[in-house]
Amino acid sequence: MPKFFYIARDASGQKITDSDEAQNADELIDRLHAKKLIVINIASEANKDQLSSSSIKGAERSKQQAFKHYGIRNDDLVVFCRQLATLLGAAVTILKSLDTISKQVSSRRLYNVILDMQRNMEAGLSLHETMAKHPKVFSDLWINLVETGEASGNLALILNRLATYLERSAYFRKKMISNLIYPGILMAASVGALLFLTVKIIPTFAEIFKGFNITLPTMTRLLISASFFIRKFLLVGVGIIIAVIVFVIRPYINTKDGRMRYESMKFKLPLFGEFYRALVVERFSSGMSTLIESGIPILYSLEITEHSVGSLIMTDIIRKIKEEVRSGKSLSSTLEESRFFEPMVVQMLAVGEEVGDLPQMFKRINAFYQEYVETFLSRITTIFEPIVLIFMGVVIGFMVIGMFVPIFQIATIGGR
Repeated sequence: MPKFFYIARDASGQKITDSDEAQNADELIDRLHAKKLIVINIASEANKDQLSSSSIKGAERSKQQAFKHYGIRNDDLVVFCRQLATLLGAAVTILKSLDTISKQVSSRRLYNVILDMQRNMEAGLSLHETMAKHPKVFSDLWINLVETGEASGNLALILNRLATYLERSAYFRKKMISNLIYPGILMAASVGALLFLTVKIIPTFAEIFKGFNITLPTMTRLLISASFFIRKFLLVGVGIIIAVIVFVIRPYINTKDGRMRYESMKFKLPLFGEFYRALVVERFSSGMSTLIESGIPILYSLEITEHSVGSLIMTDIIRKIKEEVRSGKSLSSTLEESRFFEPMVVQMLAVGEEVGDLPQMFKRINAFYQEYVETFLSRITTIFEPIVLIFMGVVIGFMVIGMFVPIFQIATIGGR
């Protein structure tokens, strides 16, 4: 039988370089998987040198490969994760999977990251260790899930769950953005129309009125004064606002105290406060369901989610919850004591703890809050349109009346 050389890792992460006989590479890979080994690369005896030649080929191919963009978008990571999960699930080695994916990526930066991962794995690092070298690309969630998959020998399964999580998050984010596009366009068009009337139309009428000896109505004088003020001070005012935001507000918000105050203010906003809270809980439940379902203990899952939830207030709450759970309290009771979560969330997690199915309960909570956010945005969009149209009608009507009343006066004088 043919002889094959391979590089693999066991559950402890120990690198194994060995050889064995098999009918073909697939048979040997299946045999190694049965031993809970993760196959990094494999080559026949005739092609033994190919075990560590992938990065050289990649460097040569980068000169010919066309890329659509440089940066790494969220969609790039979603596709990368799904492709890697699919290839590993089809018993393709990790290095071969990375090499195959590198031929199809649209991002030059992600391509370079994949090449670096290949080089590091050939040097002896595990997959999660190579990912940890790129913290701006792979979050703690990625690294810890991949580490769990390598330790358990179920890397393909874990990556499939991670890919599903990323796809679900990407779909939710795109749906939110699509719901906000129309109100944004409507608001921009409204502001643009008002500025055009104020800066261009009203001054034209004001010049016409100067040629007639009439006393302008109060409404017209107010409009002309407002137009003069806006034309003279608009750019200065916008510049001051931008400067305050860039040099005062943003640096303060970037501090811990400023960020906490900013988030606290958002959570207390009428109507929108509950929306922001729902976004945070949605992100928390989504991460927790994926982590716990992948076999990561609750405490470790809380620690990972603490750094990826995107809210300092929520981070502090999760840190306190983690300490309470470590001391022996149940997750549901600590969530209830935080007073941040709705009673429904607490009750569902209490049931999940009783029946031993926390991941499923977190999934249901996540689905509920995703639906809540989508419904909220749809309703706001529906309400926003008539409000803006009515506002525009009132303002433009006010302008039209203010400009045409003097014209009627001029016509009356001329008729005499």
